[in-house]
Amino acid sequence: MINILYEDNHLLVVEKPINVLVQADCTKDLDLLTMLKSYVKEKYNKPGNVYLGLVHRLDRVVGGVMVFAKTSKSAGRLSKQVQNHDLEKTYYAVLDGNLKESGRLENYVEKEEETNTSFVSKEGKLAILDYEVLDNRNNFTLVKIHLKTGRHHQIRIQFSHIGYPLFGDAKYNKKYKKGEQIALFSKELSFFHPITKEKLTFSLSLPNRYPYTLFYK
Repeated sequence: MINILYEDNHLLVVEKPINVLVQADCTKDLDLLTMLKSYVKEKYNKPGNVYLGLVHRLDRVVGGVMVFAKTSKSAGRLSKQVQNHDLEKTYYAVLDGNLKESGRLENYVEKEEETNTSFVSKEGKLAILDYEVLDNRNNFTLVKIHLKTGRHHQIRIQFSHIGYPLFGDAKYNKKYKKGEQIALFSKELSFFHPITKEKLTFSLSLPNRYPYTLFYK
C-alpha cells in the first residue's frame, strides 16, 4: 500500500517505496506510476485510462517524497518549477568516512549509457548540490543535501568523487556488493501549488533501519 501524503484534484504527493521503479522499464517490474494510476482509477471509479504526470524522478534504490500531477496543466506548471529550481528537493544520506565541513559540490557529470553509471567529466553537464554535515558516528557521516540540479546519479557520483561515497552504494563504492541497500532518502519536497500558488512542504521521517538508526537511536 502506497503512503499518500497529500491529494487534491490537481496533485498527488506520495512516499515512494525503496527499490520500486518510478516508471516501467525493460525489467517489467511493477512501477509506482502504474500503481498510482490504478489507485486513482479505483478510488474515483474512472473509466478508461487515467492521466498522471511524472514531473521528477528518483532512482529505483532511493525512497522518499514525490509529487505527481493529476492534470496536464498541473504537470506543465510543476515541470516549469523543476526547470526554474523552484521545486526544492532535500535528501539525507549516510557517507562512508568522517566528513567534517559543510559545503557545496560543483562538477561536470556525464552519463555512461552502456553501464547506467555517471562520472565526472569536463564534457558533462554542470551538477551542483549544497550539503550540511549533521553528525559523525562510527566513521560514517549523516548529511543533509539540497539538490540544485538533477543529473543522473548526481549525489552518488559527486560524493564518491571527493572520497566520501554513500553507504551501501555498490555502483560507486567498492566496499559494497550488489544487493546492499544504499543510504540515500528523499526526505523533504517543497514547491508551489500549480493552481493556488500556495507554498507546500512535505517531509518524512528517515527509514527505521541501519545505518540511519546510528544517528537517532
